[in-house]
Amino acid sequence: MRRREWLAAAAALPAYGCAPALAPVEGGFAGPSPERGHLLRATRVGAPSQVRRARLVIAGGGIAGLAAARALRLAGVDDFVLLELEDESGGNSRAGRLAGLDCPLGAHYLPVPGDGAHHVQDLLEEMGLRRRISGRWTYDERHLCHSPQERLYFRGEWQEGLLPAHGIGAPTQAQYVKFARLVDRASREARYSMPAGTTTAPAHLALDAIPFAEWLGREGLDDEHLLWYLDYCCRDDYGAGIAAVSAWAGLHYFASRHGFHPPGEEGERDAVLTWPQGNAYLARGLAAPLGARLHASRVVTRIEAVRGGMQVDAVDPLSGVAERWDALHVVVALPVFVAARVLASPPYFVMQAARATRHAPWVVANLQIREPLRDRPGAAPSWDNVPYGSAGLGYVDAGHQRLDPRPAPTVLTWYLAPGESARAQLLSAPWTHWRDLAAAELAAPHPDLPGKLQRVLVARYGHAMATPVPGTRARLRAVPLHGRAMSFAHSDWAGYSVFEEAFTLGHEAGVAAARAVGARVPARLT
Repeated sequence: MRRREWLAAAAALPAYGCAPALAPVEGGFAGPSPERGHLLRATRVGAPSQVRRARLVIAGGGIAGLAAARALRLAGVDDFVLLELEDESGGNSRAGRLAGLDCPLGAHYLPVPGDGAHHVQDLLEEMGLRRRISGRWTYDERHLCHSPQERLYFRGEWQEGLLPAHGIGAPTQAQYVKFARLVDRASREARYSMPAGTTTAPAHLALDAIPFAEWLGREGLDDEHLLWYLDYCCRDDYGAGIAAVSAWAGLHYFASRHGFHPPGEEGERDAVLTWPQGNAYLARGLAAPLGARLHASRVVTRIEAVRGGMQVDAVDPLSGVAERWDALHVVVALPVFVAARVLASPPYFVMQAARATRHAPWVVANLQIREPLRDRPGAAPSWDNVPYGSAGLGYVDAGHQRLDPRPAPTVLTWYLAPGESARAQLLSAPWTHWRDLAAAELAAPHPDLPGKLQRVLVARYGHAMATPVPGTRARLRAVPLHGRAMSFAHSDWAGYSVFEEAFTLGHEAGVAAARAVGARVPARLT
């Protein structure tokens, strides 16, 4: 939507929902630097001023790169470096700070991992987040999302949960039940897991071939409330709606985790781990042991196989100083379109993936609220709060995990997946554009928000995450990610971006790299 359309929509709200004029608000951009990333295509880098050596180089410090570094450490390989574009590693799992409160600049939670994500389970055990008590695995209650967890602003009031439920009528309820049965059927036909791994089941590949919206139409699912909810879920996890993502992705969202439970039927959502700073809690925990091996503010410009090993060129965007690293092996933990650009001789599968992978842009705005907001009737304030029918994805309350239950000033983190056509706007629009969109959307459930807004930090991600469009699983199922001189690790190789996928791919690349340089990898890492 254009800014004037959003403001017109806000002006058209009923009188009780009209937003007062914005108070003077400070703010600006935070998070990843588009200018720094674009140096790769805009700058001609000169000869390196210094040549350095390491046994291994990891290019990219997102969750996959950090997971690869952890695997190398655990395999006893210490002679490696990690080159990170930004000033802080973490990729989409970085954090900011407003009013003395940490807040996420991207990913903000991790579902309690199932047995398929055993490498993630090991990480959580290592970080003290889970432990075995009386023979059962338990998670530290301080890090599990506090109740109430989520609510939906629907028909003028808040309801518990995000599936529209109040006054929906029998036809809507019947379609909810039908979709639940279809999710169960799909799970029985071919197991869904997180991480997904290599999909070869014929049932999965058939669903991967068509859009989710087309599959829903074939099954006679056309209720507006169900379709809104499914579209919201896909936008939330994949950055694109039911018309863009594959039917495999739409079903995987439910079948790999908590299923789908219509109102009134038994079933619990999976518990989630969350922190005020979001998944930066995990990213910083992964980065802390690296010390001097982590080299931030490095734009990787070239990766090339040479006699005796690999060469990696990088430039410091602040000083302009270029450096070269000689290594035996490189873990390429970069988005596929970046890998295709920096590899001197990219393999065919990298070029194919770069051409075929679609990336969703994202906007994350952190809004500092100077005093507690008034609330609409219904369910109590929750961690995740979503207005029905909104273009955005709602907000999470960065103060929700506080132990003091009294209302207090806080930071609300608002998410928007504006679609691929908005990528250019991310670069051209001022930060106030995104502030106004967030304030207009949230003024419906919180009409006093614009008057209580103090400061806004806006993070922009031009290529935030791969979108699992039809054909993604078929294209990626036989990709050779690990070779003698290079290993590839990034959530792009899963076709969608979640922590479990990025971490597992990074861990596996780290193990493969350790073996490639002759390290003895402990069995527990495999």
